[in-house]
Amino acid sequence: MYQQMIFVNLPVNDLDASKKFFTDLGYTINPQFSDENAASVVISETIVAMLLTKPFYSRFTKKEIADATRTSEVLLALSAESREKVDELVDKAIAAGGTESGEKQDQGFMYGRSFDDLDGHTWEVVWMDPAALEG
Repeated sequence: MYQQMIFVNLPVNDLDASKKFFTDLGYTINPQFSDENAASVVISETIVAMLLTKPFYSRFTKKEIADATRTSEVLLALSAESREKVDELVDKAIAAGGTESGEKQDQGFMYGRSFDDLDGHTWEVVWMDPAALEG
């Protein structure tokens, strides 16, 4: 069966630093779709973050590239399998040079934290109790 994928394209200031940041989080770079202008970060079988140098990114849009350290256009949200995995990923991001973004959200059945990557893109990491999803 066909599984739809998402490719999130993100402009970055320093491609090498961004590649290191995401590999420090435990993700891999797919060399088949990476070069001096782009890095393909495999987050899961269906999620890929394409890190693009700003000059390369600008070839795909006529719009001004937002400075994600000052403005927000999108919040990227990833699911986690447990509260501990939420904390693990966010703590790895902070250790790799990211910054914690916002307050911890703990609503009992749902738990989340977020971080900004090296370029200011905000990543939310969320766990939801499977029992709460069922009923």
